[in-house]
Amino acid sequence: MSYDQFLARVCDRGGYASVVQAELVISAVLEVLASRLCSRVAQGLAAELPAVLAEVFESRREGEAESFGVEEFYRRVGERTGSKATAGWDVSAVLTSLAEMIHADQLEKILSQLPSGYAPLFGEPE
Repeated sequence: MSYDQFLARVCDRGGYASVVQAELVISAVLEVLASRLCSRVAQGLAAELPAVLAEVFESRREGEAESFGVEEFYRRVGERTGSKATAGWDVSAVLTSLAEMIHADQLEKILSQLPSGYAPLFGEPE
């Protein structure tokens, strides 16, 4: 899937009024996701993404991933977008689109890094 296709899918799922708004949401969600993944998984994910999306994961350095649950994920996205009220919607729009963009084994690696509660954000059963 190309970046333009991904952007269109996120715009459609999120019901965003503009591409600029969707790009802000995409950036916020992917930045928070990158902080939650170890560098090995982040690098593997980056390898499957268009360059503009891969950048956030390629910059992930060695070291431990941060540890936080779904509510904190929402809070951090809301801080970045300026809209805590829509953070759950925003996360879902981006992560379900991301899950469709990557190989199943890569999604499995991502989910193995995350605690219970994250799978539904990617459109997957718990």
